[in-house]
Amino acid sequence: MDILGIVGILLGILTIILFIIKKFSIIVAAPIATIVVLLFSGVPILETLFGQENSYMTALAGFIAANFAIFLLGSILAKYMDKSGATISIADKVLSVVGTKNPYNALVALFIISAILTYGGINVFVVIFAIIPMAKPLFRKLNISWKLVVIPVFGGTSTFTMTMLPGAPSLHNIVPSTALGTTLTAAPLIGIVTSIVAIVFILVFMKLSLNKSLKKNETFNVDEKVESSAVISERKLPSFIISLLPILVLLGIILLFSSVNNIIIVALIVAIVLSAILFRKQIAEQREVLNQGATESLSSTITTGSTIAFGSIATSVPAFKGVFQAIQSIPGPPVLSLMIGTGLIGGITASAVGAIGISVANFAPIYLDMGLDPETVHRAITIGSGALSIVPYSGFLIIFNNLTGLTMKDTFAKGFISISVTHWIAMAVVVIMTLLGIA
Repeated sequence: MDILGIVGILLGILTIILFIIKKFSIIVAAPIATIVVLLFSGVPILETLFGQENSYMTALAGFIAANFAIFLLGSILAKYMDKSGATISIADKVLSVVGTKNPYNALVALFIISAILTYGGINVFVVIFAIIPMAKPLFRKLNISWKLVVIPVFGGTSTFTMTMLPGAPSLHNIVPSTALGTTLTAAPLIGIVTSIVAIVFILVFMKLSLNKSLKKNETFNVDEKVESSAVISERKLPSFIISLLPILVLLGIILLFSSVNNIIIVALIVAIVLSAILFRKQIAEQREVLNQGATESLSSTITTGSTIAFGSIATSVPAFKGVFQAIQSIPGPPVLSLMIGTGLIGGITASAVGAIGISVANFAPIYLDMGLDPETVHRAITIGSGALSIVPYSGFLIIFNNLTGLTMKDTFAKGFISISVTHWIAMAVVVIMTLLGIA
């Protein structure tokens, strides 16, 4: 085993985490951490960073090319929803239904909305672009800690709807289906049982966290600089139906035309055009909304792409082959080492989808040869991918913090429990079901 190379991978991860803690941009931290990995790996540094094939830059460029349109359009739609006051109108309606006496009901409502949107096939980044402006007035009116928003949003978007529930049209479910020849409903019993367990855990964790926050007398308390972006003038808010219409149209187009290529982009464009028409009375200067959305989307895209590029290089160096071998020797049923291995890749790449892609190409054939059923391999890989996908350099977490105005200290612990610990529990359920022969 290439011990020096493995040390390099670990030092690279520590480097990127240290830079994030010191509040350096991930755009700066990721290439520096990549250089650290390469220094210990015995591969050409400049070529691996700037080469025309399989380099840091090609990985970054590939991600931007594939995802920039979604980030751009999602950011603009979020700006329309925010600046028009549509999010406040929606929040008012939610409060009128769930009431203000029990803040937990509002958190559960936000959790359900996030889960429905994600399970409906909407890209997770699009969901948080839309849901955060919607959640802020809700929390403000309830006067509960804004830090709690992590739990319902992360729990709703990035756990059971992403990796466990059968039938999800997400990339997390599509990638292994394509590679293994399985259906999107692969291993339905495992998927349903782990989903139920995950939902129960998240709801309990959310309740305990809310009670703890209320006992400490924590309130909304958002920094004025961040809060100012959500301040709406005295002009009349759009009605609830009008406010919700762009989101309903977005979801409807995606669900009805799910087989059409790039349907998410088409749906976002339609939703933006509809917003421009419906909210013209609330937004006098639409050019400003477009400019702000476009500017913020650029940073979000490069931020996420940088983490993906770092992970792609860290998992391509020769030393990582030794890590693969070590993972396969983990004691216990084969499905356990498969999930742990996929989870480890997710931690290095800071991407659950990236982990799934690497795992189905490198791990799946080995475990199929061991006799594991393709459907079990499919569901085990998807569930395992979420085990360590939330790390300090995760693009999803960084963008979430930028959108909410919260810090890594505010969000990481709750985010880690909401996503990673939930997946650990699901992994334990999979192992138990496998041992009992009911998977």
